[in-house]
Amino acid sequence: MPTPPRRFARTLKAAVTVALAATAFATPAVSAPSTPSAHDHGRAVFVQNDRVAGNQVIAYRRAADGSLHGRTVYGTGGKGGVLAGSVVDHLASQGSLTYEPHHKLLYAVNAGSNTLTVFSVDGDRLHREQIITSGGVFPVSVAAHGDRVYVLNAREGGSVQGYRLADGRLHRVAAWHRELGLDTTTAPEFTHTPGQVAFTPDGSQLVVTTKLGGNSIAVFPFGPSGAPAPEPVVNSKEGSQPFGLTFDARHRLVVADGAENSLLTFRLREDGDAELVDDAPTGQQASCWVVRVGDHFYVSNAGSNTLSAFRQTRRAALEPLGNTPTGAGTVDSAVTPDGRYLYVQTGGAGAVDAFRIGRDGGLTKIGTTVVPDGVGGEGIVAL
Repeated sequence: MPTPPRRFARTLKAAVTVALAATAFATPAVSAPSTPSAHDHGRAVFVQNDRVAGNQVIAYRRAADGSLHGRTVYGTGGKGGVLAGSVVDHLASQGSLTYEPHHKLLYAVNAGSNTLTVFSVDGDRLHREQIITSGGVFPVSVAAHGDRVYVLNAREGGSVQGYRLADGRLHRVAAWHRELGLDTTTAPEFTHTPGQVAFTPDGSQLVVTTKLGGNSIAVFPFGPSGAPAPEPVVNSKEGSQPFGLTFDARHRLVVADGAENSLLTFRLREDGDAELVDDAPTGQQASCWVVRVGDHFYVSNAGSNTLSAFRQTRRAALEPLGNTPTGAGTVDSAVTPDGRYLYVQTGGAGAVDAFRIGRDGGLTKIGTTVVPDGVGGEGIVAL
């Protein structure tokens, strides 16, 4: 195995145990049925349940008011998986289900079978096109940028594997494999595996969050050949647990910190170095997932069963707007392309909560939809 990447000095903190989110929750209500409309075609929400017996993606039709209706279950052809110690977040990751709009493809990881499934998308319908090896053990996150796709594998120190899309199919590129050399064996396992892989908005760098396995953000700049750098530039903030990530309108990196329960903003340089420019606490527990809508950000707090809202100022500071209750075990979330609706998985309740996003960033709950075998599931996309 290659020499593990360099790491800055850090102080390890005790991991926040999101298992607390699984206690005492009410049975969620199913959204009311409605008559299908021609205008509903193309509006959909896809949810992955990480079912160990056979992973599934459940497709819902999204009505004009944001409510979810119908339900079609698609097998991925692979198996879901459960990281040791996890309760509401079996993959302990963000981005395990990813949509690439140019080619209209949906990518789903199968953690239990070390594979990636490719679906073509037609409105709220899916067609399984391909199943391919993840190039590692226990894939938890997938990122796509045009014809390039990268999968993050969580176990055995973690790794990333790259693919090229050609003639409608993925082709694994052996030279695009990188070992992360993380500490992924320390208990509890689900806090020490890597959290997410993502391209920068311009596609020039690949970013990986390592959680407590490295307490760092690893950045791989791409070379002229298209291959990632042999080793990443490793950035860290003392005591942090980098988990989910997104980017703001100026391409700054925004990361959910699950140890200090805050939202970190970094200026990412061309060489991969990251400069911390803001640190905004949520005041909640297990703040691990984040999604962006314009200049607003929403953090999922699995230990508090809430969403924390922030507004970003012109100087990149994040101003808190308050917390909104959800079902138990608030985890991965997705926003519609028009920025009007937010959908969040509740891994303790095994459901999806739907919210309308106001102009001021406020959230108004629309309803709750039960997901088949959805307890602990992660991976959600809204179209």
